[in-house]
Amino acid sequence: MRRVIEIRNVYTVGQLNSYIKNMFTQDYLLRSLYVKGEVSNCKYHSSGHIYFTLKDSKGTISCVMFAGSRAGLSFRMSEGQQVIVGGTVDVYQRDGKYQLYAKEILLDGSGMLYERFEQLKRELEECGMFAAQYKRPIPRFIRTLGVVTADTGAAVRDIIQIAGRRNPYVQIILYPAIVQGAGAVPSIVRGIRALEALGVDVMIVGRGGGSIEDLWAFNEREVAQAVFDCPVPVISAVGHETDTTIIDFVADLRAPTPSAAAELAVTDFREILGGLYARQEALNRLMQQRIQEAREKSRHMALLMRVVSPVGRIREERTTLISAQERLQERMKRLLEKRRHTLALYIERMRGLSPLEKLNSGFSYVENEQGKNIASVEQVETGQELRIFVRDGIIRAKVTAAEGNEELPFGERGPKEEEPCKA
Repeated sequence: MRRVIEIRNVYTVGQLNSYIKNMFTQDYLLRSLYVKGEVSNCKYHSSGHIYFTLKDSKGTISCVMFAGSRAGLSFRMSEGQQVIVGGTVDVYQRDGKYQLYAKEILLDGSGMLYERFEQLKRELEECGMFAAQYKRPIPRFIRTLGVVTADTGAAVRDIIQIAGRRNPYVQIILYPAIVQGAGAVPSIVRGIRALEALGVDVMIVGRGGGSIEDLWAFNEREVAQAVFDCPVPVISAVGHETDTTIIDFVADLRAPTPSAAAELAVTDFREILGGLYARQEALNRLMQQRIQEAREKSRHMALLMRVVSPVGRIREERTTLISAQERLQERMKRLLEKRRHTLALYIERMRGLSPLEKLNSGFSYVENEQGKNIASVEQVETGQELRIFVRDGIIRAKVTAAEGNEELPFGERGPKEEEPCKA
C-alpha cells in the first residue's frame, strides 16, 4: 500500500534565503562585531573591493570590504597577516552564503609583528643580503655538520636521526642555543660564530614549528646579519613548511623542515656507493672499449706495416725477381732448344758436305804434299807424291800416269787423248 505524505508548506530557494537573511538582520550580535583571524586568499579587485578569507585553527569565513569602506585601512593586506575585522555578518541572498562585510580592519599583536617582518625584509633586500651571488653552494660530501638549535625538542632529534641514517660517518656538532624568548637572539648568534670557529663544513640553523611570536628570534636583524657574514654554508630550517622567516632569505639554502635540512646537508652514503659502483662499471666498460679499439688499431697497423715495411717490400721484390728469373730461364730454355734444333739442322747439312762423311761413305780425298786438294788430272805430274785420305787412314802414293775421262760426271775436263798422262 503506497504511503501518502501530505506536504503543506513548500518554499522556494529564494524565500528560504530571504528568511535566513532576515534572521541575520534581526540578530543584534551579528550587526556589529569584531572577528580575529589570519588573512588568506586576499584579492584586490579592479573595482576597489577587497575579497579575503579570515581563518584560524578551527574554521574560516569569507570576508569582503567594499571600496567605500577602505578609507580607514592604513595598510595593505597580504597573506598571513593577523588582523581584527570589524563589521557585519550577513547573507548574500543570491548564493545563499553568509560572509563578513568588513568596515574596519586592524592589525592585532601578531599582525604588528608581521608588519615588522615585511619592513625588515624590504630593508635587507634593498641592502642586497638576499642576492643570489652571495649564496654559497652546499658541498655534497661533508665530514662535520654544525647544528644551532635547542638541545631538547623534535628538531634536533630529527636532524641527528636522519643525518646518522644517511651517513653514519658524518660528525654532528650541536650548539645548544636558546631559540625562543628574550635571550634567543644573542644565543643563536653565538652558536653561529662558535661553529664557524670550529670549521664545520655545513651549518643548520633552525628550530621546530610554532607561532610567529615563537619563531620571531629568527626574524631579527642580528641573526640575519650573523647568517649573512658566516663563511660556512648555512641551511635555514625554521618551523614547518608554511613558516617563513628572515633567515630563510639570507641563508644559502632554505629547508622546509629540520628533517629536510638534514637530508639536504648530508648525502646518503648508499647513493655515494651506488654512484661509485656505477662509475666503476662505466670505467670498466670504457677500458674494455679502449682496449678493443687499441687491439683493432694494432692489427690494422700490423697489416699496414706488412705493406709498407722494408721486409715486406724486400719480400715482394724478391718474389718479383724470382718470377722474372723463372720467366727468363723458361725463355732461355726455349731459345736453347730452338738453337739446338737449328744447330742440329746445320750439323746435318754439314755432314752432307763434310769430307769425313764422304770418306766414311767409301770416297777418298787426295792432296799433294803442300796440302792442296787434287781435283783434276791436270794438277799432278808423273812421279809426284800424293796423300790419299780414306776412312781408316792415309795412303801415300806416287803418280805413275794420269788419264782424263770426259764421260766422268765429275770434272768438266779430263785428260786429252792426244796427251795421255803417264804415271
